[in-house]
Formats: sequence, structure tokens, C-alpha cells
Amino acid sequence: MSFTLTVTLLSIAVSALYFWIRRRFQFFKENGFPFERPTFPFGNLKGVGRNFHQVYKIKELYEKFKGKAPAFGIYFFVSPNVVVTDLELVKNVLVRDFDNFHNRGLFFNEKDDPLGAQLFTIEDAEWKKMRGKLTPTFTSGKMKMMFETVVEIADLMKKQFEKNSQSGVIEVKEALASFTTDVIGNVAFGLEMNSISDPDAKFRQMGKKIFELGTNTQIKILLMTSFRNLARKLHMTLFPKEVADFFVTTIRETVKYRQEKNIQRNDVMNLLMNLLDTSGTDSEDKITLNELAANCFVFFFAGFETSSSLSTFVLYALSINNEIQEQLRNEITNVLANHGGKLTYEGMQEMKYLQMVIDETLRMYGPIFQLLRKASSDYKIPGSNLVIQKGTLVLIPTYSIHMDPDNYPQPEKFDPNRFSDENKEKRHPMAFLPFGSGPRNCIGLRFGLMQTKIALIKLLASYKFSPSSRTTIPMRFHNKSLVLAPPDGMWLKVEKL
Repeated sequence: MSFTLTVTLLSIAVSALYFWIRRRFQFFKENGFPFERPTFPFGNLKGVGRNFHQVYKIKELYEKFKGKAPAFGIYFFVSPNVVVTDLELVKNVLVRDFDNFHNRGLFFNEKDDPLGAQLFTIEDAEWKKMRGKLTPTFTSGKMKMMFETVVEIADLMKKQFEKNSQSGVIEVKEALASFTTDVIGNVAFGLEMNSISDPDAKFRQMGKKIFELGTNTQIKILLMTSFRNLARKLHMTLFPKEVADFFVTTIRETVKYRQEKNIQRNDVMNLLMNLLDTSGTDSEDKITLNELAANCFVFFFAGFETSSSLSTFVLYALSINNEIQEQLRNEITNVLANHGGKLTYEGMQEMKYLQMVIDETLRMYGPIFQLLRKASSDYKIPGSNLVIQKGTLVLIPTYSIHMDPDNYPQPEKFDPNRFSDENKEKRHPMAFLPFGSGPRNCIGLRFGLMQTKIALIKLLASYKFSPSSRTTIPMRFHNKSLVLAPPDGMWLKVEKL
């Protein structure tokens, strides 16, 4: 091929890409949604990941366009997303018109990534079938079966806190991440992780790699978000090969060992193995080994970081609100005394103020800061002329909703009383969405709350938490974290009571 022809073809390709992107950036203007002018290549995300977390940009636009329309447009690089500001429309998307918004629109590549096709990502009939199979695994009764195991691991964490507290200041986020890694590793995989005693434990290291957001990962996410078909043709996967290989091998070896030794345990692995199809036929009520591996992994992926971040932010909020910390500690002390000094499942359920503190933390610092849904067909927004086109991603900005003064007066103030029964009744049901809502809400929310509560009860019964010189006040979120997290760990002063 001659040099001239090569240059000509390259020029044509660049011109075609330019006009395609220019056309793409006309999407919201042509469809009537309010929007902020995008810039190439970031769309409306210039500075995100480098200078600040995307949650701040979405909140800025939410405040700019709320009241002007029930939704506005935002460009994630070259991908147009509709962001909902009206709570009735939120309810339509998540609940009333769920049939049109039942998919999340997330990338997965089942052919090249055995961990990618799990409950969080799969779509349509496959999702509905899998959700039905897995739902009985996460009932309150099943959670109660796992309670004692989580308490035992929390006691190990407490001992480690006692050892580390001699220095006066502890990085509590890493300590809590080790706890949740050990808990979920134990109940999901039936394995002793030893992350609490060994910070270099393999599972803890793999957990960190999942949430690493380096430049290469961000480029990969851009391609998977904006060019899904191309990403599949390039055999791209959600998770690093090292992580995928480690988890698949571990899960398969665990299943094989349990089957050969006929081991029965009160954990998620055992519950999923009861669904395992060993007949070699495609049974409607059974799952394959790959499906078991993928859904064990998502339980780990979705559970350890979110729960540890939530527990971390609870301790942070209590450290800067000492009166609330003392009120919660009094509740914990009194309930434990009423149960003979032992932490029981029933006693944990009696701690109403603990739930209020957790809910207020989820409002201000909830790890999951947005929900995604994809329109299955064109959808006319009631009471407007706006139409969400088929295939468009719809974003529910939970953090922006939670920090909206129309929903929560003085939103920057930490006030658990917002979540008294009386005050909850006064608010729109979609004003609090830490776990989503509707048929595609978080299936593991009971377990996540249980392990969070157990950790907090154990720690607050024995330690007082206060800010240190290394505590970030006011809080700013880590620029590149997939979930909301503190920028430099969470260094708190810890005093034994």
C-alpha cells in the first residue's frame, strides 16, 4: 500500500470518527433534554478521576438542572446518559415501569470471562431466572444461620484492634476490609482467609486488585462502556486475568473438595452447591459450575468493599460526633446486658439507634453513589415531552438525592434522627436508595448490614473513636475509587474503654 493511499485512508477514518462524535454530542439537543456542553474526549467528565470523584460533577449538574426538567443529559465520554432528578420518575424507572428498565446496561463478556456473567450484569430472561434461583439463599433465616460465624471472625478483628490500638492511631479502613474479606471468604468460599492477621494474604491482595483504577483500567472501562461490541471482539474482560484465574480455580477446587468429602456447612457456598446441576442436563432450577463461580465471586466483589467502606464511614461520623457515639454505645451496652453480655441475632435486631446511625451514614457516605438502568424501548416521561430512547442508559444519582436539601434539610449535618420511624414516613420513598429499589435491588443487603452491625457492635462496646491529625475533615472522596471511599485511608484515634 502506497504512502499516499495510507494517508488518504487514515484521513477518511479520522474524519468519519470526528463526524460520528460530533453527531453523538448532538444527542440531547435533538431530544430536548437540558445538558451541559461536552468536550472531547471526556464528554462532561473533564477532571473526573484526576482532580475529583465523578460524584461531585453529577451533583453539580443535578443542582443546576433540577426543577427545569425531570431529567437531564450527561455525556460519559461519548456515551449519552439520562440522569433523573424527579423522585416520581425514579420510582417509575425502578419500580412502576421496571419491565422497561430491568437491565443495568453493564458490560460483560461471558465467552472470555467466566466471572463476568453474574447476577449483577446479566440481562433479560437470564437475569430473572438467576435471581429466582438465588433469592432463597439470602433470606433472613439463612443470614441467621451464618451469624455465629461472622461473630467469631469479628472477635478475631477485635483482638487485632487491641494489639494495634497500643499505637493510639489505627487505619480502620484496612482493618475493616480485612474483616469483611475474611467474613465473605469464609461464608462464600468456606475458606480461612487470614486477612486479619496477615495483611499480605492472597485473598486480600486479590480484593485490592479488583478495585484498582489505574489509567489502563480507566481506558478499558471507557471502551467497554462506549463500544461494547468492539470490546467483546477485542476479548476484553471486566476483571484482570490474574484475579479471574485465582477465583475460578479456588471456587472449583472448593466445590470438588466438598463434594468428595461430603462436607456440609451453613454458608453461601453450601447453599449454592445445593443448586448445582450435576446431571449434565440443562435444568431450570439448577445452576452450572461457571454460574456458581461467577455468583460466589460477585458476592465477594460486591460485599467486602462496600461493607468495609460503610463501617469505616460510620466510625468516621461517630468520631466527629461524640454525643451520637455515646448514645449509640449506651444502646449497645444496654442490649448486650439484657442478653447476658452476649451478642445474639435477636439482640442485634433490637438496636434501633444503630440502624438509624447506619442509615444516616448511608445517606451521606453510602458506597454505592448511583444506580444504572437501560431503556428496553422508547419511554415517554410522564408529564413532559421528553423521550428516553431505546438503549439509553438511565442514571439515578443516589448521592445527589441523599444530599438534596429538599429531601434532607441541612444535608451536611450528621443526624440519625432523620431515620426515626416518624421522620421516614414523611419522606418520599425514593429519597433514600442505598441499596436500590424494586425487583433489581441489592440481593445481599441483609448480609451486608449484618456483618456491618456485628463489626460496629464489637468495636464500639470496647473502644472510643476520635479524629487524629491524619483524619480528613471535611470528607472528600477518593478521586479514582469505584465506590465512595476516603482519599488516604481512615486514620482514627482509638482508645480502649
